[in-house]
Amino acid sequence: MSSTGFSSFAEFYPYYLKEHANLTCRRLHFAGTSLVIAMVVAAVVTGTWGLLWLLPVAGYGFAWAGHFIFEKNRPATFQHPFYSLWGDFVMYKDILTGKIPF
Repeated sequence: MSSTGFSSFAEFYPYYLKEHANLTCRRLHFAGTSLVIAMVVAAVVTGTWGLLWLLPVAGYGFAWAGHFIFEKNRPATFQHPFYSLWGDFVMYKDILTGKIPF
């Protein structure tokens, strides 16, 4: 087991999903991740690289509101920052493909 408490992302992801059981929390994560993707695309297309400074605000702002207000737990980012970021994008894909309810 690694210092993160999980030996792999595959081991972490079920924990991550349990921390995102609330539908509104998941929707806020989806909104924040959508905004992050849109901002990256906008920065690349327009060359407005200053937008990239806003990525953490957009992504974490929505996600943390979901956790503190609706899920009533601490975001996984605090203890598992890399797995948590990876989990955001995997959960985003799982929502888009219908694997996880939206």
